[in-house]
Amino acid sequence: MSNQAGRMLPEITPESREFWTGGFEDELRIYRCKACRGWIHPPVGACWRCRSRDVGAEVASGKGRVAAFTINHHPWFPAFPPPYIIAMVELDEQPDVRLTTCLVECDVDAVEIGMPVEVVFDEQDDVALPFFRPVKA
Repeated sequence: MSNQAGRMLPEITPESREFWTGGFEDELRIYRCKACRGWIHPPVGACWRCRSRDVGAEVASGKGRVAAFTINHHPWFPAFPPPYIIAMVELDEQPDVRLTTCLVECDVDAVEIGMPVEVVFDEQDDVALPFFRPVKA
């Protein structure tokens, strides 16, 4: 994807570094518990399921489904003319792990709950932002 000026970029923390930089290698890196093998997002230092502190980033498939979405019609930022789709994507690896993101390469009239999507990355400075697009048949 092309760079878009005007996007507010996340602050990278030790826990989030792999998530925000994995896209430079075309990898969606999500924290995973080494004890119970549950996926964790956002990345934190302990598993919320079993309380293990043995957690770290692993490469996820980058595939998921649209769990919820909204279409923004308000021109909040000049660099992002509406309409555009903000979605909650559930990961194929574990549907209760969801990312709030933008859907790209998708007509606003075509988005629907359950739509299969795949990750694409928008490289901005020192981060590669994970967005999702519909899976092409």
